[in-house]
Amino acid sequence: MRDLYVLDGRITYERPSGAETGASGWIVPGLVDAHCHIGLGRDGAVDQETAEAQAIADRDAGALLLRDAGSAADTRWVQSRDDLPRLIRAGRHIGRTKRYMRNYADEVEPDGLAEAVERQARSGDGWVKLVGDWIDRAEGDLKPSFPAESFAEAIKVAHDNDARVTAHCFGREVLPGLIEAGIDCIEHGTGLTPDLVEAMAEQGTALVPTVAQLEIFPELAAAAAPKFPTYAATMEDLYARRRETIMSAYEAGVALYAGSDGAGDQLHGVLPTEVLAMHRLGLPADVVLSAASLARAGVARPQTPASPRATRPTSSSTTPTPSRTSASWPARLPSSCGGPSTPERRRGSGAPRGGTSPGRSCA
Repeated sequence: MRDLYVLDGRITYERPSGAETGASGWIVPGLVDAHCHIGLGRDGAVDQETAEAQAIADRDAGALLLRDAGSAADTRWVQSRDDLPRLIRAGRHIGRTKRYMRNYADEVEPDGLAEAVERQARSGDGWVKLVGDWIDRAEGDLKPSFPAESFAEAIKVAHDNDARVTAHCFGREVLPGLIEAGIDCIEHGTGLTPDLVEAMAEQGTALVPTVAQLEIFPELAAAAAPKFPTYAATMEDLYARRRETIMSAYEAGVALYAGSDGAGDQLHGVLPTEVLAMHRLGLPADVVLSAASLARAGVARPQTPASPRATRPTSSSTTPTPSRTSASWPARLPSSCGGPSTPERRRGSGAPRGGTSPGRSCA
């Protein structure tokens, strides 16, 4: 532990003459919300005033760096505001035609996916967000949004355009192809299995589990059950296995990051709630605190990405403050999304579009 002093508005470790103790406790870096949606509301893009209120709520909850995970609004103006969190934009979600929430995504068919990825890669700040799976109403269950070969081509196009890729994934079926194709990050990841988390750990694919938002799965299942009972059963099963799934990723060495999924009916300014939810699930306190803070190290030093378990916070450690012009996660490396190239192993440690949605979902 070290004492901090404030002298003329600046923090110093040197005790000024006549210093008085004003408070005691812990000081942590500004938090990183690795999955939120500034400018997105229940029905799509929101006006600038609403988007500003969202960003302020996140800031006031301690999140000073936000990784946008898809927004229908142009929020580049946020990046010019010193009083708002730094924002890393991913452009719009890219989803299959009529198989995602209305007015959210750039909706395309498989033959248009690569072109859409290139378009959004150029629009964003180094990230592209895919809708990996969603309900297929003809099948009555979660299904991949695109064929595996289309996803693979899309990921290659993104990487060729110096962008990384993350994807909304609830079920299992979509995950093997995405991971094999070298995707950089998975959102939600409730369909992960032991073999898949092993593969993620080996190649540095990160996971943003959005633990608190998984609590809406029973609500989604109940709303869908009358028309889509198979989908409802799938969602109930994914929810029941959520702890086992996320803990298996942690134990395999997958880099975990905290994301609130703030958008639409989900509140902004709730990243601390997500951190607590991750801890209640069984993740150690230092891991969840790191998951909500250490991602920022990659912003200033993209050549040395850090995993929540590769670097431990100490009382004497300092984290560089990124310049506003360099707001991006680490450059594409074998260790993407801030994860280590060779992860530390810690074994044994300790809604459907079309009228059935209750108005909430994970984006």
